[in-house]
Amino acid sequence: MPEDRNLVLCYNRGCGQMFDPAKNDKDECRHHPGSPVFHDAYKGWSCCNKKSVDFTEFLNIKGCTVAKHSNVKPPEPEKKSLDKELDKKEVIEVRAPLVGPQLARPPFDSPLVQLECRIADSLKEAVQKSVQKVTTADDGNIAIGTTCKNGGCSTAYEGPQTNETMCVYHPGCPVFHEGLKFWSCCQKRTTDFNTFLSQPGCTTGAHKWTKEGTPAGTVKCRWDWHQTPEHVIVSVYTKKYDPTQSFVKLNPIRLYTKLVFHEEGDAVFELDLELRGVVNVQSSSASMLATKVEIKLKKAEPGAWSKLDFPRTEPKKEVSPAQPVQEVEDDSVDLSSVETVQINKVNISAE
Repeated sequence: MPEDRNLVLCYNRGCGQMFDPAKNDKDECRHHPGSPVFHDAYKGWSCCNKKSVDFTEFLNIKGCTVAKHSNVKPPEPEKKSLDKELDKKEVIEVRAPLVGPQLARPPFDSPLVQLECRIADSLKEAVQKSVQKVTTADDGNIAIGTTCKNGGCSTAYEGPQTNETMCVYHPGCPVFHEGLKFWSCCQKRTTDFNTFLSQPGCTTGAHKWTKEGTPAGTVKCRWDWHQTPEHVIVSVYTKKYDPTQSFVKLNPIRLYTKLVFHEEGDAVFELDLELRGVVNVQSSSASMLATKVEIKLKKAEPGAWSKLDFPRTEPKKEVSPAQPVQEVEDDSVDLSSVETVQINKVNISAE
């Protein structure tokens, strides 16, 4: 026990182990000398160019360099000269004026037209590899060295006896906002990435060696939108979907997108929106890429949209005649049909 008091934390990125400075004479620290990079849906390291879309897999990427442990915090990356100049200057935001709709809105149930999508070669290759992976899957045995999939737990599977150990993990998700890094479940905030990685979990339970399957045949995908004076661009971030079974359909005020994932047991993602403005269907287009589906909607009239869509309300349930109920006007709005992911709305690029 007295020896434990001499242990200090290694601040090398990707290590996070406790070590004795007096015995730090061997290259036993496997770490990443680079910095974490978050771009689009990918998370990786600048030193070895290893990437993953899953945050837990990113945390478990083994270091690419071996050296001695260090209890000195690495310096934070300096801001670029342009960023420093912008910090000193007042930023004036200029927005296009909002113009009220002038064109008549057709019915929401007007016939939909399926857009002809441009399919990238990279997506075709990714789908082919995914199909081969499914057909050559193993018998489900846990491989030695497999890391626990619970967030914040780095325990590796060494045999059935590993299941008897307690898993200390974070049931929430990682949040990166305005320089702060924390888990949504315990809200312990820090600006240092290495300190964030070394935060012990706030919940105990059993280890999880495989990813959870997608429930009820559905897939959740992050999506986003932006606009230009002439177009509205909707991006659905995902990968390994089947472009031959997926489609994008459109009418002047409705966008309906369906993506099919064979690797997830033919699970689907659907996005059905009533658009705020009117679009020109014939001049709109869609592209299916390896990491996203990009839908370019041509505005039928000039002006900026205040929002992308009108939230769709669920139909009211019929009331039995035997139980008369006084009708009351309901002003509530159901936002359940609109998927919102606050974490991914925040710019967490560390490039």
